[in-house]
Amino acid sequence: MERLIFDRLVEHCRQEGLISAGGKQRTDSTHVISAVPDLNRLELAGESVRAALEALSIAAPAWLGRAMPVAELELRYAARVDSWRLPTSKTKRDRLAEVYGQDALALLHAVRAPDAPRWLREIEAVQLLRRIFMQTYYVHTDARGREVVRKREAEKDGVPPGHLRLASPYDADARWSAKGDELFWCGYKVHLTETCDDSTGGATAEARTPNLVTDVATTVSTAPDVTATAGIQQRLTERQVKPGEHYLDSGYPSAELVTAAAHEGIAMITPLLADHSRQAQAAEGFDKSAFRVDWTARQVRCPEGRTSTGWYPVQQHGHDAIVIEFARSDCGSCPSRDKCTTAARGNRMLTLRLRELHETVAAARAKQKTDTWQAKYALRAGVEGTINQALDVTGLRRARYRGLPKVSLQHAYSATAINVIRLDAHWSEGPQRPRTSRLTRLAHQLAA
Repeated sequence: MERLIFDRLVEHCRQEGLISAGGKQRTDSTHVISAVPDLNRLELAGESVRAALEALSIAAPAWLGRAMPVAELELRYAARVDSWRLPTSKTKRDRLAEVYGQDALALLHAVRAPDAPRWLREIEAVQLLRRIFMQTYYVHTDARGREVVRKREAEKDGVPPGHLRLASPYDADARWSAKGDELFWCGYKVHLTETCDDSTGGATAEARTPNLVTDVATTVSTAPDVTATAGIQQRLTERQVKPGEHYLDSGYPSAELVTAAAHEGIAMITPLLADHSRQAQAAEGFDKSAFRVDWTARQVRCPEGRTSTGWYPVQQHGHDAIVIEFARSDCGSCPSRDKCTTAARGNRMLTLRLRELHETVAAARAKQKTDTWQAKYALRAGVEGTINQALDVTGLRRARYRGLPKVSLQHAYSATAINVIRLDAHWSEGPQRPRTSRLTRLAHQLAA
């Protein structure tokens, strides 16, 4: 339901001929800052206890008064943990972390006690406290049989991966994430896709079509862009506005996605990541492109004319691949051995994708080095202007709500607003009366 108004607007534009299948579209993403305060690890531990106590004081005040020392806890958790200055001494901070951990463990034990109502453990704040406690603390039994709580150490005890690690007791979907060395934020990520057809050449103002947003997708901040590509293209297909050319940056493609999109009639105009082998990165020696593959004979010929002796289909990271091996006797006597391999085993080995994927990657990497491809790919940069417009007009980068479903709702409305603004600007170039009637008709259709 949160996407209904956006989908109706896209459908209206499609019926009016403002959006059509087979054209050009481009996609980019930007970070979204969550609507909850940023908490460090110590603040998160304390605030999660406070949030659970607040929830239980409303849901079961009588039980809480019997099960926990409320007067003592109130001294520590009456105010938000981030509203006062934490101790600067490491010793005092460690002691405070230990106190938070002991309080959390005592509260979790009380909630799970045999005489406690079972529904207490289903309260969201209590469930989040349990998860935050597990990611922050390690519990062990000492020589006297007592439970000892201490902070987790990443090297010794391990910590959850970033996509599972909670960042707030008030938003279970917000995550800490980083992009490059400068951008570090807690929140989400939003992907915008818009049309970008060249329709200005010699056309009248009435005949030109504006660039309109065709898809908006909100994800957790830790989700790589490549995980959003298939979903975006699937939704565009379902809306009957599937692009013929889809322009994206290097974070969105993979060999599998480019091949699958081509089968569906979508040409992904996007740079595939370069070969990461030592030879390719050093720009010297023989990388994979220097070898010639005979798929029929299942052999590979190296630049010095040697033929591979092994062809082994394997599974790597859940994908089919082929490992190629050259004979040690051939590599040992090869005059170019230092340019090819420094492996201790003495011979070169290659890992290839299956034929269609290998040829797709090879062709794409060769094509993207040409000036023609670079000039064509420049069209993608225009989507950054759309993101800037969304930031300025709708505050896209600041989440107004908590939780992925509600943030998705906010972004669906933001994308709808951008389209309405662009349609208004487009129709204002024509006679005033048609513009007014079109906006009125659009409003009625969206409200129906």
